[in-house]
Amino acid sequence: MNAVPHKVIDIKGKPMPTEPSNDPYLPLLELKNVCKSYGEGSSKASVLKDINLSIKQGEFIAIVGFSGSGKTTLISLIAGLIQPDSGVLLKQNQPITEPGPDRGVVFQNYSLMPWLTVYQNVALAVDVIFSHWSPELRKAHAEHYINMVNLGKAMDKKPAELSGGMRQRVNVARALAANPDILLLDEPLSALDALTRGNLQDEILHIWEQEKKTVILITNDVDEAIYMADRVIPLNPGPNATFGPEFPITLERPRNRTALNQNDTFKHIRADITQYLIAIGIAKTPESIQKNLFLPKVKPNTRTNWEVEKSPINQQSDMPYPRYLEFSKLSKIYPTPDGNSSVKVVDGFDLKMRKGEFIAIIGHSGCGKSTVLSMTAGLNDISEGVIILDNKEVTTAGPDRGVVFQAPSLFPWLTAFDNVMLGVDKVYPHATSGERLKIVEYYLTRVGLGDALHKKAADLSNGMKQRVGIARAFALSPKLLLLDEPFGMLDSLTRWELQEVLMEVWERTHVTAIVVTHDVDEAILLADRVVMMTNGPHAKIGKIQDIDLPRPRSRKDLLTHPDYYKYRESILSFLTECDHTH
Repeated sequence: MNAVPHKVIDIKGKPMPTEPSNDPYLPLLELKNVCKSYGEGSSKASVLKDINLSIKQGEFIAIVGFSGSGKTTLISLIAGLIQPDSGVLLKQNQPITEPGPDRGVVFQNYSLMPWLTVYQNVALAVDVIFSHWSPELRKAHAEHYINMVNLGKAMDKKPAELSGGMRQRVNVARALAANPDILLLDEPLSALDALTRGNLQDEILHIWEQEKKTVILITNDVDEAIYMADRVIPLNPGPNATFGPEFPITLERPRNRTALNQNDTFKHIRADITQYLIAIGIAKTPESIQKNLFLPKVKPNTRTNWEVEKSPINQQSDMPYPRYLEFSKLSKIYPTPDGNSSVKVVDGFDLKMRKGEFIAIIGHSGCGKSTVLSMTAGLNDISEGVIILDNKEVTTAGPDRGVVFQAPSLFPWLTAFDNVMLGVDKVYPHATSGERLKIVEYYLTRVGLGDALHKKAADLSNGMKQRVGIARAFALSPKLLLLDEPFGMLDSLTRWELQEVLMEVWERTHVTAIVVTHDVDEAILLADRVVMMTNGPHAKIGKIQDIDLPRPRSRKDLLTHPDYYKYRESILSFLTECDHTH
């Protein structure tokens, strides 16, 4: 392959030096009192207010932003896609008034042409920006950046043939091929699984060091920000979002994820940023809404052979025993796409759970976590082995198991109240209408929706919809609560808040629960035991970590507990070992 030329030419045919010629002591990018609003008149909403930022050439900045804080608006302003209402944005002391190839943008969504190959998607940008180059030179330039993101063997594939991580690599290659001075990354990794996300983090860091780019990363992941950046800057939730205090990351490079877990500086920085974000963001349900809440003492109908009974529920009537839920040699076999053979995804999953125990299942994508959960829910047939719940074999779905998926299945035309009542009516047919109403109100209020009982699901945010899903699952008083990545699609602040909500409601019910997650901190926060699965196919339990931390738990308390990082290291080490054998 021809070497990429040392000098790059801009769209007007003028040489563009690979190293900016401006004074290195002057900022490459400056934002001065930048404000941005949307709408007009009474409907006008202020998104950003008095944003000030100064970035030097070659810096890696991470801005920790949450849903609704204006993070995408900020990236769009720097990219020149929109203009501020007031204030100025300067690059090398010149106003930013329009988009340009000097600022490469990678958004959360891939925005690829589905009918073009990997090479053609990248070449599309190269051909426009460097149209005065020879075809051979443009081809070499595009291939250089495709190879840089490790997609050389996939050049002729179309986006539909690629994984989510590979599609995001194409986006990064396309942005880099424009030879930008600044790379703007708007949550480019948030939709990816933990393993793919970690690999892409390392690739972006490698490119940053190799290409000497200036990088601004928007993320809602504190660990990602600390691992990658020179400075971490919180963007406080809007309206009128402003920057919080800067947190310099003084950790030496290159950084190792496992080693950081033992680094006192990392622990202090992580605790400081997390506690700041908790302080600014988590709003508790007002006590006035929680007043006079009580659950009617009525027993749910979760069995087909159940007889009407309205005796009070006695949590102690069924003492915990180690086989309340038992998985015995559980396996799942799927036929291959050609139908000529089969693959055993889960191979001999063996586990016994006590009543009231909370288990987290963790592992890399494709290890069969969700497959185990769906078989437990009765939504996926069992190929081999058996699942026993409360002395009864699981063969089909039933009301004795409540399920919360990553995206809650709500009826959009019904209110939050009506979505929960649908299930309550089925499980409490013997209760009075007033008792059923109290049950629905109790759980919706407990998850922070006391003021939104009668809002339609279509009008709720993703976080609020997930709250409805959690309330519905608890309201059915199931024997077993199954949670499949319940907070995976939410920003960190909403995720933290809902984890606290889940813990608070679980403390009242002590329902037996299983959560599938790829989030190590979530697993430690929620679970009594963390079950780690080996990579698939033929996935099985590789290790079980007991979590002996006091309850009730909070994220803030965990950060200061002496055993917290010991548990974290145990799980991270297992996942790293699996990564190497993947």
